[in-house]
Amino acid sequence: MRPLKLKISAFGPYAGRVELDLEQLGKSGLYLITGDTGAGKTTIFDAITFALFGEASGTNREPTMLRSKYAAADVPTEVELTFANQGKVYTVCRNPEYDRPARRGGGVTTQKAEAQLTLPDGKVVAKLREVNAAVTEILGVDRQQFSRIAMIAQGDFLKLCWRKPRSGGRSSARSSRLLDSRSCRRH
Repeated sequence: MRPLKLKISAFGPYAGRVELDLEQLGKSGLYLITGDTGAGKTTIFDAITFALFGEASGTNREPTMLRSKYAAADVPTEVELTFANQGKVYTVCRNPEYDRPARRGGGVTTQKAEAQLTLPDGKVVAKLREVNAAVTEILGVDRQQFSRIAMIAQGDFLKLCWRKPRSGGRSSARSSRLLDSRSCRRH
């Protein structure tokens, strides 16, 4: 899976609408997102994972917590991710459940969580459970697996680099080759 474009609206620290053209990262498949503390790095991971699976990338953030506290009340909270997988392009759009101004009569109403997946042939999958199942089938992994293999959090990368090979353990040798973590051990 290769993310192509990410659109975030009233999500995390992003009060307005932000578009990231992820195609500018190239096609190598291994990317590093860096920045100062509080710059929004984790929010990018949360947005990608939320778009795909309806959950944040970490286990300590519920979907109802993803609405930006800086957003104006009338700005919708939503994430749209366009991604390529096995030569096909998909677009998934989701919003978490959140309170918003009522359209009629004033007051506040709850915007229910919604999801929509547009398939390469133009067909649309629109129910939460069906979108979740379709994304899991397309990618071949669920959210937990995706978070382990597709996005490595700050502290976990160092753990991976410094992990000692187990005797006869192929996973450390495999991760060393994948990430060339020998260079981590030299420093």
